[in-house]
Amino acid sequence: MHALGIMKTHAQLNHPWLLAVWPGMGSVAVSAGYYLISKLGMHLLKEYPPQKFFELSHVEVKNGLIQTARLPRSRLFLWRDPQELHDLIIFMGEAQPASHGNAFCSHLIQDAQRLGVHDVFTFAAMASRMRPEEPSRIFGAAINRECLSTFKAANIELMEEGKISGLNGVLLEIAAESGMHGGCLLGEMPYAFPQLPFPKASLAVLQTFTAMAGITIDFAELRAQADKFDDELGKLLYHLEDAIEHRGEAMSAEQTAQAESEPESEELTLDRADQQLIEDLFESARIDRSRAYELKQELDRLHVFHEYEDRFLDLFRTS
Repeated sequence: MHALGIMKTHAQLNHPWLLAVWPGMGSVAVSAGYYLISKLGMHLLKEYPPQKFFELSHVEVKNGLIQTARLPRSRLFLWRDPQELHDLIIFMGEAQPASHGNAFCSHLIQDAQRLGVHDVFTFAAMASRMRPEEPSRIFGAAINRECLSTFKAANIELMEEGKISGLNGVLLEIAAESGMHGGCLLGEMPYAFPQLPFPKASLAVLQTFTAMAGITIDFAELRAQADKFDDELGKLLYHLEDAIEHRGEAMSAEQTAQAESEPESEELTLDRADQQLIEDLFESARIDRSRAYELKQELDRLHVFHEYEDRFLDLFRTS
């Protein structure tokens, strides 16, 4: 979509907010983004050409042949609020540019302004010594005093000091320079498992954000996923602590979690039953996009989401 198309869309939007998410620790931001896109039935608004901001850093090799490389995709999705309070635009980035981050964020903010966006938000993770079974707290960092007051009214713990790394922070800095409002919501997660998903933090930031935006969605699936991970991570943490105590190992819990989460070298293949299940879920999600997150959970369980990611997001290409 060119600038003219964006301007045409702008005329139809009601006080739109922009939410930007990228991959990061605990998959907190992207999991929340995928859940919103699925449950709201959002549709694709724009895709940015990757060649302008990304360069190849490696190629994949399979059976001795170099595979055709694909640069990370960056897309905008739109949801129109039936209550006409705040339409929502979600930017979903597969990766952060290695060397053109500022330029990319400036480009995104310019597009957001053309769409009439005045409030910009990002999601991130906040690592702490919390245990998996404990509630995930929400921390906030605002770029203006009005948003700071909103965070306080929502009982969000303010981030007193520290850094928001990557484009989660850079985008907000450029938004502030452009006179926009907003901030970053950070979901608390155990520092011991930085490479593992922590859906409880995704659930916490989504509950807070949707309450601020006046959006109502069903959190049942994400809550069930969070409960399951709580139990699994709690058992893992117990075994780690037990091993350290009784064997006197010097390895930290974080190193152990990283070692256990390394991908296996052998290639995963799906049997016919799993392939048919995926196809059935794609068809169900095509008819009823609120079932898309059920599809994503199954793709995650089978460790094949990366292979199906483009097809999954194509479900939202049309309104």
